[in-house]
Amino acid sequence: MKNLSKIILLATAILLGLSSNAQFRTEKDLLGEKQIPSDAYYGVQTARALENFQVSGVKTNFYPDYVRAYAMVKLAAARANFDVGRMKKDRLEGIEKACKAVIDGKYHDQFLTDLYQGGAGTSANMNANEVLANIGLEMMGHKKGEYQYLEPHDDLNMGQSTNDVYPTAIHVALLLHNDKVVKEAELLSQAFHKKGDEFNNLLKMGRTEGQDAVPMTLGQEFHAFGAQLDDAIQVLRDVEAYLCQVNMGATAIGTGITATPGYDVKCAAELAKITGKPIVLAKDLIGATSSMQGFVMFSSAYKNLAVTLSKISSDLIFLASGPRTGIFEINLPALQPGSSIMPGKVNPVMPELMNQICYKAIGNDVTVAVASRDGLLQLNAYEPVVAIAIMESQAIFFKTLPLFRKNCIEGITANEDVLKRYIERSVGIVTALNPVLGYEKTTELAKEALKTNKGIIELIREKKLLTEDQIKKLLDPAAMTGQK
Repeated sequence: MKNLSKIILLATAILLGLSSNAQFRTEKDLLGEKQIPSDAYYGVQTARALENFQVSGVKTNFYPDYVRAYAMVKLAAARANFDVGRMKKDRLEGIEKACKAVIDGKYHDQFLTDLYQGGAGTSANMNANEVLANIGLEMMGHKKGEYQYLEPHDDLNMGQSTNDVYPTAIHVALLLHNDKVVKEAELLSQAFHKKGDEFNNLLKMGRTEGQDAVPMTLGQEFHAFGAQLDDAIQVLRDVEAYLCQVNMGATAIGTGITATPGYDVKCAAELAKITGKPIVLAKDLIGATSSMQGFVMFSSAYKNLAVTLSKISSDLIFLASGPRTGIFEINLPALQPGSSIMPGKVNPVMPELMNQICYKAIGNDVTVAVASRDGLLQLNAYEPVVAIAIMESQAIFFKTLPLFRKNCIEGITANEDVLKRYIERSVGIVTALNPVLGYEKTTELAKEALKTNKGIIELIREKKLLTEDQIKKLLDPAAMTGQK
């Protein structure tokens, strides 16, 4: 009995030891060995990055398109390397299965490096290499870490460098997400144009420099908002051309060292097939590796979107000001009580939100400009912060645009009585009467209106300068605003 107890205890100890050992696997790099959790698909370099760069808490997988983009780039590279006779078929098949799984949204929890990192994105690239290698190994029937069958450097990074993979992956990620942002921006534009149709016959005063100008319709004003947004959307599409030029095959500095001849062109072509975007190889790989022009141009397009939407948002705030002592030509949907101290107050919270998003995007563009300028010679080490800035702008616009549309624009109503009162009392309407009454008479009317605080139409009726039919025709929105 005593011996049996000893045997049981010994067996338990052995099992516990095996269990403990099974919790980790050992990997090594040039700095030495490191214990990696056995269930982790990442490897030693990712583990070091997790130790070195605990900065923002925002990891690669915060942006799913970024993760998908890496898988697309690695898939294109593997296929190109196979086509030039360098990669073995069984390894290509393992990489293909791994990349397709990640593109489909699987294993994203393994892309763990902080977006802020030194090394121009080396940690992010190696994280992708290690994860894809270990996924591929399992799909090939091997265990994680059995790199003799599929290796993160030799296979997943074949003919590559972080210096061509990282910017290309960012290009692809931005292109993928741009489609989503543009779609939401187009829906917002449509909402403005729909309001333009709804308000087409509502005459109002236009304003320049905060002063009464000449008549227009509220519909024209909202169609103009939509038109401004349409132009900004077109710019977002046009600048994609800069991101469609990639430097895959440039490797370290653009000379293509370690890459097989012909691989670069094939890789760009494969990436075009995978993404559905017209991706091509940059004409000068050294120039493309050292320059950040594509990012600068693309970021500028988002700054343009921000400036456009901020101007519109501020106009809406002004038009909705009041209700008793402001312009109050339109009503914005009431979403929440506007004050903790002032009863009955309702604030323009959605345009205020949109303004803040726009301010952030404009600031992000400044970050892109400064970081892009400060790259030294053949490589810009600050690409991570550039990527972060642009992806953040895209992400916050993608989230805010539908909120702005649903919770604000679609629910806007017009205060028709206010619009009519302003028209009848405004001195600005006198300009439209020049062809009928003449410049001298209309000038006299304007002076008298300002002096007496009477409206132009009121004075015309008092002086019987026009009949009611004539007044009605003159105040016809189509005639007044050049729509006939």
